[in-house]
Amino acid sequence: MKFGDLVMSVASIAVIFALITFPLDVVFVSALGLGGYEVGVFVSFFLSALIGGYIFARKIWEARRENITKITVLWAALVMLLAIIVPGGLAHWGLASEEEFKASYPDTTLSTAEWTNWEMMYLDSFMFLIVVISLVLGFVGLYVGSMLRRPAKS
Repeated sequence: MKFGDLVMSVASIAVIFALITFPLDVVFVSALGLGGYEVGVFVSFFLSALIGGYIFARKIWEARRENITKITVLWAALVMLLAIIVPGGLAHWGLASEEEFKASYPDTTLSTAEWTNWEMMYLDSFMFLIVVISLVLGFVGLYVGSMLRRPAKS
C-alpha cells in the first residue's frame, strides 16, 4: 500500500466518521439520555473504520496486518490532533475539569499555574482515552471490514 493510499483511506474514514457521528449521537442520546453521546462516538469510531476497511479491502489485503496497522496509527494520529484541538473550543471544558478536581479534592486550593497544569493533565487523559479507543476500534473495524470483502481465490 502506497502512502497516498494510506492517506486516502484515513481521509475516507474521517469523512465517514463526520457523516455518521451526528445521526448516531442523536439516536443514542434519544435512547440513553446525554450519556448516550459517548456511545454514539464509540460506535462511530468502529463503524467508520469498518466501512473504510470494506472500501479499501483490496489494498489492505496486499500486506494485511501491516496495512491495517499503518492505517490505524495514521487514523489515531489524526484523532489525537482533534482531541487536542476540540476542547479549546468548548466553553465548559475548563469548568468540567475544575468540577472533577474539586469533587476529588474538596479541601485543596490551586494557584493559576496549578490549575493550568491540572487542565493539561485532564486534556492528556482525554487524549489518551480517545487515542486508545481509536486504535482498538480502528484496528478491529478495519480487520472486520476487510474480512467482509475478501479477494476472490484464483
